[in-house]
Amino acid sequence: MATSDAHRLSLPVLLHVTTLLLSLLLTCSQALSPPRFTKVPVDQIGVSGGVVSFVCQATGDPKPKVNWNKKGKKVNSQRIETIEFDEGAGAVLRIQPLRAPRDENTYECVAENSEGEITVSAKLSIIRDDLLPPGFPNIDMGPQLKVVERTRTATMLCAASGNPDPEILWYKDFLPIDPNVSNGRIKQLRSGALQIENSEETDQGKYECVASNVEGVRYSSPANLYVRELREVRRVPPRFSIPPTNQEIMPGGSVNITCVAVGSPMPYVKWMLNAEDLTPEDEMPVGRNVLELSSVRESANYTCVAMSSLGMIEAVAQITVKSLPKPPGTPVVTETTATSVTITWDSGNPDPVTYYIIQYRAKSPDSKYETVDDITTTRYSIGGLYPNTEYEIRVSAVNTIGQGPPSEPVETRTGEQAPASPPRNVRAEILPQNSMVVQWEEPEEPNGQIKGYRVYYTMDDSQPMSLWHIHNVQDSILTTIQSLVPEETYAIKVLAFTSVGDGPFSEAVSVKVQQGVPGQPSKFQVGAVSDTSIELTWDPAYDKEGIVRYELRYAEGKFSTLIKKDFPPRRSYVVEGLRPNTEYRFSLAAISNKGIGAFTNEISERTLQANVPKNFTVKWVTKTTVVLAWKFSESRSPYKCTIEYNRQKMDVDARQLKMFITGLRPNTTYEFRVTCQESMDGGPRHRVVARTAPHILVKKPKLDIYAEPENILTMSFPPVSTKDVKNFYVVVVPLKTTTGTVKNLKNPDEMDIEELLREVILKRRSRRQLAQLDQRNPYITACFKQLPTSFTVGSDHYLSSCENKPLEPGQEYVFFLLAELNATVGKMFATSPHTDTVTTPEMVVDPLPVETGDGLIWVVGPVLAVVFIIGIVISILLLKNKPDSRKRKESEPRTKCLLNNADIMPHHPTDPVEMRRINFQTPGMMNHPPIPISELAEHTELLKANDNLKLSQEYESIDPGQQFTWEHSNLEVNKPKNRYANVIAYDHSRVILAPIEGITGSDYINANYID
Repeated sequence: MATSDAHRLSLPVLLHVTTLLLSLLLTCSQALSPPRFTKVPVDQIGVSGGVVSFVCQATGDPKPKVNWNKKGKKVNSQRIETIEFDEGAGAVLRIQPLRAPRDENTYECVAENSEGEITVSAKLSIIRDDLLPPGFPNIDMGPQLKVVERTRTATMLCAASGNPDPEILWYKDFLPIDPNVSNGRIKQLRSGALQIENSEETDQGKYECVASNVEGVRYSSPANLYVRELREVRRVPPRFSIPPTNQEIMPGGSVNITCVAVGSPMPYVKWMLNAEDLTPEDEMPVGRNVLELSSVRESANYTCVAMSSLGMIEAVAQITVKSLPKPPGTPVVTETTATSVTITWDSGNPDPVTYYIIQYRAKSPDSKYETVDDITTTRYSIGGLYPNTEYEIRVSAVNTIGQGPPSEPVETRTGEQAPASPPRNVRAEILPQNSMVVQWEEPEEPNGQIKGYRVYYTMDDSQPMSLWHIHNVQDSILTTIQSLVPEETYAIKVLAFTSVGDGPFSEAVSVKVQQGVPGQPSKFQVGAVSDTSIELTWDPAYDKEGIVRYELRYAEGKFSTLIKKDFPPRRSYVVEGLRPNTEYRFSLAAISNKGIGAFTNEISERTLQANVPKNFTVKWVTKTTVVLAWKFSESRSPYKCTIEYNRQKMDVDARQLKMFITGLRPNTTYEFRVTCQESMDGGPRHRVVARTAPHILVKKPKLDIYAEPENILTMSFPPVSTKDVKNFYVVVVPLKTTTGTVKNLKNPDEMDIEELLREVILKRRSRRQLAQLDQRNPYITACFKQLPTSFTVGSDHYLSSCENKPLEPGQEYVFFLLAELNATVGKMFATSPHTDTVTTPEMVVDPLPVETGDGLIWVVGPVLAVVFIIGIVISILLLKNKPDSRKRKESEPRTKCLLNNADIMPHHPTDPVEMRRINFQTPGMMNHPPIPISELAEHTELLKANDNLKLSQEYESIDPGQQFTWEHSNLEVNKPKNRYANVIAYDHSRVILAPIEGITGSDYINANYID
């Protein structure tokens, strides 16, 4: 019994324990689980300098821990931040600012707990701001700072654009906002704005709007939302936050007046003009009212009224219409002189005046006002007026609007002066009983009331005026003078006077005391003038008996014999047959049957310069050519001259200014007679004598082409007698033109030698100018005082004032020698025949050497090396043993010419070894001529161009085995200019100064542009 009861009791216990164990096992199996992701990060494309955020969240049991890794390592950077949420089960990876390509990578989100670990990755790409695709999202309007009272609704605005339309998300404090977990309190509107209803303190924070599409993601600038405690509603009476302001406008102008008032409740605002409401009551705005005025003509006060249930306030705005100033008071004359008037006036304006304008004029019907402006005072003296003249003066005021009406005018008269001009049209007439009547007219500028006149007369007009007889006249313009000496001629002058003083004398008129002779012709003056004639004009003399003829006397200069001409009565006469550019003096008298009257005063005039060819001279001669030249002023019309010589005749237009006469015999004297248009009637002819040059350059120079990469050749000269030779020139004549055809070769004697020498005379040209010269024209390439036995053409060096320019590749040339001879008249030249035609080689690139058999290289190579070393040793010994004096004495002409001193004549060595050293320099020496210091900067820029290409070529062109000379540094005049005895300038790539005429070595400076 006991056993069965025990069994019954143990069974329920066993079942309960079993159930409990199964329940525990089941519970354990449900609570423990590995992590799994609930939010997975997605790949993103950001903009350089912008922001991206990767969101990752996981769940599991126990709650997993989420971390972010980069390349298997935990991210660690000041710009990369991890923000955890959900107790570490979620994390946001925020990168700001983005840096490309540093931040471009794949980032791993790792979630782990005791039950396991899982990983998910997201890729970040970054695009530079200037490479963004057209559809990349753009924030058009981002959120702004906002303050909201708790329980009130806050709206954070956001608008974005892109293609396709971007999706908008919101972040708060760097964490994503999920509106779904707010039970509808937080909503994202269709416009993208975030609306927070019934706001709480937890809503306070930093908000960001994020726009994303397939092109990328863009973050707005963050904006803070502040949530403050709800306060009681305040009641504030109205006040003006922006009161209306006074303004000034132009007449007829427009203006807007703004009035802003605030308060709680907000007040209504209206405008009034006096008692009139300008704002309708049913349109009265709240808080702000703008009054728009247009076509305003009058000033007025406008009142802004703000009203609410707590009161009403007013503010007045004064609108002032600017107007022109009023006229000043009538001017008052305070002082007058003969040429000035001083006035004062009252402003007459309460408002400021910028300045005043004075207008004045002489009181005559046709006079116009003259103006003086920019007067800032109310007192002014008007100068430059005419004496004894009545003036009308008025004043106007000027302000910022303009000039106002003038004041009432004041009239005044200036003071008197002595007359400024003499009496006019003075005439004298003989009366019976040895008397005469003198008449005149008033002066043009009396400068006051004429008080009278004084008539001066004398029989000897060479006496001073103080010894002349004086006859005073008042209130009349004529007078009679008696008791004159018969048959004598009197000179008469008249002056006017005022109360201030005497005016100037009139021109003297003459009259002869003889009854019935004519008076003196008046207004005797010069008319038209040419190179051979002068026209004279006058008014007829007064005579009762009648004029039968006139007598004209004239002479060349002051001391020549007078020439007399008489002619019937007339009012003008042309004196012809005069000499060009010569001064003549003239006087005229009228003749009647009673005799000859008084002569006029002498007048002088010079004839014009004749426009005819003149100064016929010999320009230069050669052995078969004479060049005649002359001067002739510019003319549009042809002017024919004829040149006769040796029974030959040729016509020439004088406008050519020179004529080549060819085909003459050497060393022969010729006489040339020139007849031009003005002497075709047998007048004087021009005679010119010239002698042609002797035939001293009989043989042509010989050419010896030297095979070098550059186009250079050696020219040797036959012996020449240099007794009468001043200079030798080597002339280069290119044969091909730009079209490739060969030009007709002109005889050297018939070439324009003046044109050739012009480039030599213009010594100082820049290298750029020389490079621009047309090398297809003949040019002088070398100048010598003494002719060397040979010369190298095309070495690109200066010889005296001539540049030995390199010859162009593929061009045909001929050369000749030109000698300038001593001559007494003009210039004399001798020319040699042309050389044979020579063609320079085309510029080609040397092909690479063809590799030959090894046996030949091993035989020839050592032999050449030994010969080269022996040559170097011999050259060094020769240079060391050679004295400096000999080196200076036998320096080549190029070096001496660079001194630019005519006193140092280059001595040309005849030793073949020395000649070869001079004429066949290494390419490095020829490519590095002296550079004038004024062109050094330009030359340096040229070397630096194209990544220092030319500088590298210059450096590589220097032969390490060549011997450089320093002959300029060793000259006695240059030695003191060297810094140390052993620090000198090589002749290679020297820098030179601008030479000073007559100073030896003035171009030397201790400097090279390549070391």
